[in-house]
Amino acid sequence: MTLPSADDRNADQIAYWNGPAGARWVRRQEEQDALLAPVAELLLQRAAPRAGEFAIDVGCGWGGIAIELARRVAPGGRVLGVDVSELMLARARELAPAELPIEFRLGDATVYPFEPASADLIFSRFGVMFFADPARSFTNMRKALRAGGRVVFACWREPRENPWLLLPLEAAYRHVPRLPEVGPEDPGAFSFAAESRVRGILGRAGFAGVRLEPVGLTLDVAIGGGLEAAVATSVGIGPTSRALEGQPEELKAAAIQTVRAALEGHLAGNRVPLAGAIWIVTAVNP
Repeated sequence: MTLPSADDRNADQIAYWNGPAGARWVRRQEEQDALLAPVAELLLQRAAPRAGEFAIDVGCGWGGIAIELARRVAPGGRVLGVDVSELMLARARELAPAELPIEFRLGDATVYPFEPASADLIFSRFGVMFFADPARSFTNMRKALRAGGRVVFACWREPRENPWLLLPLEAAYRHVPRLPEVGPEDPGAFSFAAESRVRGILGRAGFAGVRLEPVGLTLDVAIGGGLEAAVATSVGIGPTSRALEGQPEELKAAAIQTVRAALEGHLAGNRVPLAGAIWIVTAVNP
Protein backbone atom coordinates (compact mmCIF):
# COMPACT_ATOMS: atom_id res chain seq x y z
CA MET A 1 0.00 0.00 0.00
CA THR A 2 1.39 3.40 -1.06
CA LEU A 3 0.02 6.43 0.73
CA PRO A 4 -0.11 9.86 -0.95
CA SER A 5 2.48 10.96 1.63
CA ALA A 6 4.00 9.15 4.58
CA ASP A 7 6.96 9.12 6.93
CA ASP A 8 9.15 6.26 5.68
CA ARG A 9 9.79 5.22 9.29
CA ASN A 10 6.10 4.31 9.60
CA ALA A 11 6.30 1.87 6.67
CA ASP A 12 6.08 -1.27 8.84
CA GLN A 13 2.93 -0.03 10.57
CA ILE A 14 1.36 0.98 7.25
CA ALA A 15 2.06 -2.48 5.84
CA TYR A 16 0.69 -4.15 8.98
CA TRP A 17 -2.64 -2.30 8.94
CA ASN A 18 -3.08 -2.90 5.21
CA GLY A 19 -2.28 -6.62 5.42
CA PRO A 20 -3.90 -9.68 6.98
CA ALA A 21 -3.99 -8.03 10.41
CA GLY A 22 -5.99 -5.10 9.09
CA ALA A 23 -8.37 -7.52 7.40
CA ARG A 24 -8.89 -9.35 10.71
CA TRP A 25 -9.73 -6.09 12.47
CA VAL A 26 -12.27 -5.22 9.76
CA ARG A 27 -13.93 -8.64 10.11
CA ARG A 28 -14.28 -8.08 13.85
CA GLN A 29 -15.42 -4.47 13.55
CA GLU A 30 -18.78 -4.91 15.27
CA GLU A 31 -17.32 -6.97 18.11
CA GLN A 32 -14.49 -4.51 18.72
CA ASP A 33 -16.83 -1.53 18.80
CA ALA A 34 -18.97 -3.37 21.36
CA LEU A 35 -15.95 -4.41 23.45
CA LEU A 36 -14.48 -0.91 23.52
CA ALA A 37 -17.78 0.96 23.90
CA PRO A 38 -16.89 2.03 27.48
CA VAL A 39 -13.76 3.75 26.16
CA ALA A 40 -15.68 5.50 23.39
CA GLU A 41 -18.25 6.80 25.87
CA LEU A 42 -15.59 8.22 28.20
CA LEU A 43 -13.65 9.83 25.36
CA LEU A 44 -16.73 11.50 23.94
CA GLN A 45 -17.60 12.85 27.38
CA ARG A 46 -14.12 14.33 27.80
CA ALA A 47 -14.02 15.70 24.25
CA ALA A 48 -17.51 17.27 24.50
CA PRO A 49 -17.92 17.85 20.75
CA ARG A 50 -20.38 20.62 19.97
CA ALA A 51 -22.54 21.54 17.00
CA GLY A 52 -20.59 23.56 14.45
CA GLU A 53 -17.15 22.22 15.36
CA PHE A 54 -14.60 20.66 13.02
CA ALA A 55 -13.14 17.44 14.49
CA ILE A 56 -10.33 15.25 13.18
CA ASP A 57 -10.29 11.57 14.16
CA VAL A 58 -6.72 10.28 13.88
CA GLY A 59 -6.42 6.54 13.31
CA CYS A 60 -10.16 6.45 12.71
CA GLY A 61 -10.15 2.82 11.53
CA TRP A 62 -13.57 1.72 10.33
CA GLY A 63 -15.07 5.01 11.45
CA GLY A 64 -17.39 4.09 14.30
CA ILE A 65 -16.39 6.98 16.56
CA ALA A 66 -15.90 9.39 13.66
CA ILE A 67 -19.53 8.74 12.70
CA GLU A 68 -20.67 9.47 16.26
CA LEU A 69 -18.56 12.65 16.27
CA ALA A 70 -20.26 13.73 13.05
CA ARG A 71 -23.68 13.28 14.65
CA ARG A 72 -22.61 15.50 17.54
CA VAL A 73 -21.04 18.33 15.53
CA ALA A 74 -24.01 18.55 13.16
CA PRO A 75 -25.52 20.84 12.17
CA GLY A 76 -22.83 23.15 10.92
CA GLY A 77 -19.81 21.06 11.85
CA ARG A 78 -17.81 18.40 10.07
CA VAL A 79 -15.47 15.48 10.73
CA LEU A 80 -12.36 14.28 8.95
CA GLY A 81 -11.26 10.71 9.62
CA VAL A 82 -7.64 9.90 8.75
CA ASP A 83 -6.07 6.44 8.76
CA VAL A 84 -3.22 4.58 7.08
CA SER A 85 -5.40 1.52 6.34
CA GLU A 86 -7.34 1.54 3.09
CA LEU A 87 -8.99 -1.69 4.24
CA MET A 88 -10.47 0.03 7.27
CA LEU A 89 -11.38 3.21 5.42
CA ALA A 90 -13.29 1.22 2.84
CA ARG A 91 -15.42 -0.18 5.66
CA ALA A 92 -15.81 3.29 7.19
CA ARG A 93 -17.17 4.66 3.92
CA GLU A 94 -19.67 1.81 3.78
CA LEU A 95 -20.88 2.49 7.32
CA ALA A 96 -21.12 6.29 7.21
CA PRO A 97 -24.66 7.60 6.57
CA ALA A 98 -24.67 9.79 3.47
CA GLU A 99 -26.34 12.68 5.28
CA LEU A 100 -23.59 13.08 7.88
CA PRO A 101 -20.87 15.74 7.46
CA ILE A 102 -17.96 13.30 7.40
CA GLU A 103 -15.05 12.54 5.09
CA PHE A 104 -12.44 9.79 5.26
CA ARG A 105 -8.93 10.23 3.91
CA LEU A 106 -6.02 7.83 3.52
CA GLY A 107 -2.96 9.36 5.13
CA ASP A 108 -0.18 9.29 7.70
CA ALA A 109 -0.89 11.93 10.35
CA THR A 110 2.87 12.50 10.71
CA VAL A 111 2.95 14.33 7.39
CA TYR A 112 -0.70 14.66 6.34
CA PRO A 113 -1.38 18.14 4.86
CA PHE A 114 -4.04 19.21 7.34
CA GLU A 115 -5.66 22.59 6.75
CA PRO A 116 -3.77 24.90 9.13
CA ALA A 117 -5.55 26.31 12.19
CA SER A 118 -8.88 24.86 11.09
CA ALA A 119 -9.90 22.23 13.64
CA ASP A 120 -11.49 22.57 17.06
CA LEU A 121 -10.76 19.01 18.15
CA ILE A 122 -8.25 16.25 17.42
CA PHE A 123 -9.55 12.95 18.71
CA SER A 124 -8.28 9.37 18.78
CA ARG A 125 -9.19 6.05 20.36
CA PHE A 126 -5.96 4.03 20.41
CA GLY A 127 -4.76 5.46 17.11
CA VAL A 128 -1.69 7.50 18.10
CA MET A 129 0.71 4.97 19.66
CA PHE A 130 2.14 3.65 16.39
CA PHE A 131 4.23 6.55 15.11
CA ALA A 132 7.99 6.15 14.76
CA ASP A 133 8.49 9.81 15.72
CA PRO A 134 5.40 10.76 17.76
CA ALA A 135 6.65 14.26 18.61
CA ARG A 136 6.87 15.03 14.90
CA SER A 137 3.42 13.51 14.37
CA PHE A 138 1.82 15.56 17.12
CA THR A 139 3.57 18.70 15.93
CA ASN A 140 1.95 18.20 12.53
CA MET A 141 -1.43 17.49 14.11
CA ARG A 142 -1.21 20.58 16.32
CA LYS A 143 -0.79 22.76 13.24
CA ALA A 144 -4.30 21.68 12.24
CA LEU A 145 -5.78 23.09 15.46
CA ARG A 146 -6.97 26.64 15.87
CA ALA A 147 -5.69 28.53 18.93
CA GLY A 148 -7.42 27.04 21.94
CA GLY A 149 -8.26 23.85 20.06
CA ARG A 150 -8.04 20.65 22.03
CA VAL A 151 -6.69 17.14 21.67
CA VAL A 152 -8.32 14.15 23.40
CA PHE A 153 -7.13 10.58 23.02
CA ALA A 154 -7.00 7.21 24.76
CA CYS A 155 -3.92 5.02 25.05
CA TRP A 156 -3.17 1.84 26.99
CA ARG A 157 -1.27 1.81 30.26
CA GLU A 158 1.24 -0.92 31.19
CA PRO A 159 0.66 -4.48 29.89
CA ARG A 160 0.50 -5.84 33.44
CA GLU A 161 -2.48 -3.55 34.06
CA ASN A 162 -4.30 -5.02 31.06
CA PRO A 163 -4.98 -8.70 31.77
CA TRP A 164 -7.73 -8.69 29.15
CA LEU A 165 -4.82 -8.80 26.67
CA LEU A 166 -2.09 -10.37 28.77
CA LEU A 167 -3.96 -13.36 30.21
CA PRO A 168 -4.74 -15.06 26.85
CA LEU A 169 -1.29 -14.19 25.51
CA GLU A 170 0.49 -15.84 28.43
CA ALA A 171 -1.76 -18.89 28.02
CA ALA A 172 -0.83 -19.12 24.34
CA TYR A 173 2.87 -18.84 25.19
CA ARG A 174 2.69 -22.25 26.83
CA HIS A 175 2.59 -23.67 23.29
CA VAL A 176 3.98 -21.13 20.82
CA PRO A 177 7.13 -18.97 20.79
CA ARG A 178 7.04 -15.56 22.38
CA LEU A 179 6.72 -12.55 20.12
CA PRO A 180 9.91 -10.53 19.54
CA GLU A 181 10.68 -8.17 22.39
CA VAL A 182 9.38 -4.64 21.82
CA GLY A 183 11.01 -1.71 23.57
CA PRO A 184 8.79 0.50 25.75
CA GLU A 185 9.10 3.36 23.25
CA ASP A 186 8.85 1.31 20.06
CA PRO A 187 5.64 1.84 18.06
CA GLY A 188 2.92 -0.41 19.43
CA ALA A 189 -0.09 -0.67 21.67
CA PHE A 190 1.84 0.12 24.88
CA SER A 191 4.28 2.75 23.63
CA PHE A 192 2.36 5.51 25.47
CA ALA A 193 2.09 3.60 28.75
CA ALA A 194 4.56 5.87 30.58
CA GLU A 195 3.05 9.17 31.71
CA SER A 196 6.41 10.96 31.53
CA ARG A 197 6.88 9.96 27.90
CA VAL A 198 3.43 11.18 26.85
CA ARG A 199 3.98 14.50 28.61
CA GLY A 200 7.35 14.87 26.92
CA ILE A 201 5.96 14.12 23.46
CA LEU A 202 3.09 16.58 23.75
CA GLY A 203 5.33 19.21 25.33
CA ARG A 204 7.86 18.97 22.49
CA ALA A 205 4.99 19.21 20.00
CA GLY A 206 3.93 22.53 21.55
CA PHE A 207 0.80 21.53 23.46
CA ALA A 208 -0.13 23.06 26.81
CA GLY A 209 -2.34 21.98 29.70
CA VAL A 210 -1.41 18.32 29.30
CA ARG A 211 -3.42 16.05 31.58
CA LEU A 212 -3.37 12.25 31.87
CA GLU A 213 -6.37 10.73 33.61
CA PRO A 214 -5.88 7.11 34.71
CA VAL A 215 -9.00 5.04 34.07
CA GLY A 216 -9.60 1.46 35.14
CA LEU A 217 -11.97 -0.61 33.04
CA THR A 218 -13.76 -3.91 33.13
CA LEU A 219 -13.94 -5.27 29.58
CA ASP A 220 -16.22 -8.17 28.77
CA VAL A 221 -14.13 -10.05 26.22
CA ALA A 222 -17.14 -12.31 25.57
CA ILE A 223 -19.28 -9.26 24.71
CA GLY A 224 -22.18 -11.11 26.33
CA GLY A 225 -21.74 -14.12 24.07
CA GLY A 226 -20.28 -16.69 26.46
CA LEU A 227 -16.99 -18.54 26.62
CA GLU A 228 -16.54 -19.30 22.92
CA ALA A 229 -17.12 -15.67 22.02
CA ALA A 230 -14.45 -14.71 24.56
CA VAL A 231 -12.02 -17.14 22.96
CA ALA A 232 -12.79 -15.72 19.51
CA THR A 233 -12.10 -12.20 20.76
CA SER A 234 -8.86 -13.17 22.46
CA VAL A 235 -7.33 -15.11 19.58
CA GLY A 236 -8.91 -13.16 16.72
CA ILE A 237 -6.94 -9.92 16.97
CA GLY A 238 -4.23 -8.32 19.06
CA PRO A 239 -1.04 -9.86 20.45
CA THR A 240 -2.41 -13.38 20.88
CA SER A 241 -3.45 -13.51 17.23
CA ARG A 242 0.05 -12.35 16.23
CA ALA A 243 1.64 -15.03 18.40
CA LEU A 244 -0.50 -17.74 16.77
CA GLU A 245 -0.05 -16.50 13.21
CA GLY A 246 1.95 -18.92 11.07
CA GLN A 247 2.26 -21.57 13.78
CA PRO A 248 1.56 -25.27 13.02
CA GLU A 249 -2.10 -26.16 13.36
CA GLU A 250 -1.51 -28.57 16.23
CA LEU A 251 0.26 -25.88 18.27
CA LYS A 252 -2.43 -23.34 17.50
CA ALA A 253 -5.13 -25.80 18.57
CA ALA A 254 -3.32 -26.55 21.82
CA ALA A 255 -2.79 -22.85 22.51
CA ILE A 256 -6.45 -22.04 21.89
CA GLN A 257 -7.49 -24.80 24.26
CA THR A 258 -5.25 -23.34 26.97
CA VAL A 259 -6.62 -19.86 26.30
CA ARG A 260 -10.12 -21.29 26.67
CA ALA A 261 -9.26 -22.85 30.02
CA ALA A 262 -7.71 -19.58 31.26
CA LEU A 263 -10.79 -17.58 30.27
CA GLU A 264 -13.19 -20.13 31.71
CA GLY A 265 -11.86 -19.29 35.17
CA HIS A 266 -13.32 -15.80 34.74
CA LEU A 267 -16.65 -16.82 33.23
CA ALA A 268 -19.65 -15.12 34.86
CA GLY A 269 -22.83 -16.18 33.13
CA ASN A 270 -22.39 -15.14 29.50
CA ARG A 271 -19.69 -12.62 30.36
CA VAL A 272 -15.92 -12.91 30.77
CA PRO A 273 -14.98 -9.65 32.50
CA LEU A 274 -11.28 -8.81 32.63
CA ALA A 275 -9.50 -5.70 33.80
CA GLY A 276 -8.08 -3.06 31.51
CA ALA A 277 -6.32 0.25 32.13
CA ILE A 278 -6.00 3.33 29.96
CA TRP A 279 -4.94 6.95 30.00
CA ILE A 280 -7.34 9.55 28.76
CA VAL A 281 -5.06 12.35 27.60
CA THR A 282 -6.16 15.93 27.07
CA ALA A 283 -4.25 19.02 26.02
CA VAL A 284 -4.76 22.33 24.23
CA ASN A 285 -3.11 24.27 21.46
CA PRO A 286 -2.06 27.53 23.14
